[in-house]
Amino acid sequence: MAGGKSIALLVVAVVLAFVGLGRGPFAPDEPIRESVVSGIGEIDAARLPPEARDVLRLIRQDGPFPYSKDGSVFGNREGLLPQQPPGYYAEYTVPTPGARDRGARRIVAGGRPRGMGDNYYTDDHYRSFRRIRE
Repeated sequence: MAGGKSIALLVVAVVLAFVGLGRGPFAPDEPIRESVVSGIGEIDAARLPPEARDVLRLIRQDGPFPYSKDGSVFGNREGLLPQQPPGYYAEYTVPTPGARDRGARRIVAGGRPRGMGDNYYTDDHYRSFRRIRE
């Protein structure tokens, strides 16, 4: 009987580990809270990876940006962000340590001036977003 209980606990632990993986590296420390306005999860700016905090600072001071595509218009074709007029959103690369390319992490900043409050973070190349709470 004790062996069956141990196996059941192991199965539960494995399932919980896989469920947590889908929420990215912040799952253990940062519960995703849903924004009342948009239905998008939120994350405190202080909880972002250090590279994302650096990019947010660069956005606010208008560069310089290390990637040529930084600051280009983000069209919101996925429809996951609140609808805004064309050109409202711009995308910025958040470097991924050890990646050979731009990686999957981005900050999408809305409005003008950029970086002043309508900012979103994705670590899965636009499949999901979290509004950055400051």
